[in-house]
Amino acid sequence: MTDEGRHAGLMSAHGPPAAAPCVVLAFDYGTRRIGVALGNTLTGSARPLAVLDAADAATRLADAAALVEQWQAQQVIVGLPVHADGTAHAMTRRAAAFARDLATRVSASVETADERHTTELAQQRLATERAGRSGRERRDAVAAQLILEGWLDARGK
Repeated sequence: MTDEGRHAGLMSAHGPPAAAPCVVLAFDYGTRRIGVALGNTLTGSARPLAVLDAADAATRLADAAALVEQWQAQQVIVGLPVHADGTAHAMTRRAAAFARDLATRVSASVETADERHTTELAQQRLATERAGRSGRERRDAVAAQLILEGWLDARGK
């Protein structure tokens, strides 16, 4: 099938063909736990999916790659933690390394996105839901959801 045939029906009345809708996974990287969120570009929605909890980096990476394949994600977003002023720190480098390593293991496109304050915002969101202990356990997945929502919002502009 030609590229024109593949994009039939995706033409916008206001310009070039729109990108095809796709499944997106987002990761809130941590040295112990990694929050995961699932979304898609058609609806622009995201939801918490899972928290990967493993003591060693190799297991966390393998678990993340397995989720990408399981959900057949075409796009992966890894939150990149930075200081409030945008400067990098030790976790910035670790999250960037995780993104690079994940990109070598999956067929999806992998990119990073600013995740400033997402963990704190997730904590606040869960507090308003009165989630209690289960909320603390879900915090990393909700932080990944916030990363993904930010990416989807920026894409829509």
